[in-house]
Amino acid sequence: MILAIDIGNTNIVIGCTDGDTCVFEERLSTDLRKTELEYAVDFRNALAMYGISRKEIEGGILASVVPQVTRTVKRATEKIIKKDVLVVGAGIKTGLDIQVDNPAQLGSDLVVAAVAAVADYPATLLIFDFGTATTVSIVDEKKRFQGRMIYPGLQVALDSLTARAAQLGAVNLEAPENIFGKNTAEAMQSGIIYSNAAAVDGIIDRLEEALGQKTTVLATGGLAEKVIPYCRRRIIRDDGLLLRGMALIYRKNNGI
Repeated sequence: MILAIDIGNTNIVIGCTDGDTCVFEERLSTDLRKTELEYAVDFRNALAMYGISRKEIEGGILASVVPQVTRTVKRATEKIIKKDVLVVGAGIKTGLDIQVDNPAQLGSDLVVAAVAAVADYPATLLIFDFGTATTVSIVDEKKRFQGRMIYPGLQVALDSLTARAAQLGAVNLEAPENIFGKNTAEAMQSGIIYSNAAAVDGIIDRLEEALGQKTTVLATGGLAEKVIPYCRRRIIRDDGLLLRGMALIYRKNNGI
């Protein structure tokens, strides 16, 4: 069993995989103030909740887009499993042909998700990751990572709107019953959800036009469930991409 941890700007995803099976997946808040011990307690509690003992874990792997907490989380994980933890980054074997200008600038979460997508789905691929930012990874028919798009995530856009407009208060990220907002809160909910759904549909259209072919479209990330039901294009929601991708990378680097 492999312990995989993905550190995002808002959440840390922790889970275990056994072969191709995801045993569990949970989300914790990313907190720059937490100590190594505090993270270790969080991880231990998550494992205990699912009845997983340290002896069952053969190794660990970590991907992070928050450098400030990477070392702390790595040490916390090693404190729990008593083994070295592999960190996705320069020098790590991924098997992914990356065609961007500076591969070192490519977020490890995008690399990990693409590795799993290439293994499990037919290319050409578009991979949407709905988190603090919404990202779109483009993998061509030869399974080469050709580039990505980045734009503000739903919560970031909503927070910016409420911070800059005095008469607009905070609302939940939920679609109202009617696309026509009957009050200010519903109008904001409708706007943020449906504008993002329309953006996803439009981005798919434009990328397929640029690529000259139809694509397999995947969605992952904590906010995917808020948008995907309102998109018109066929999109496969796969919340296990990150864990499976990290497991594949772990096995590749350990000769398994």
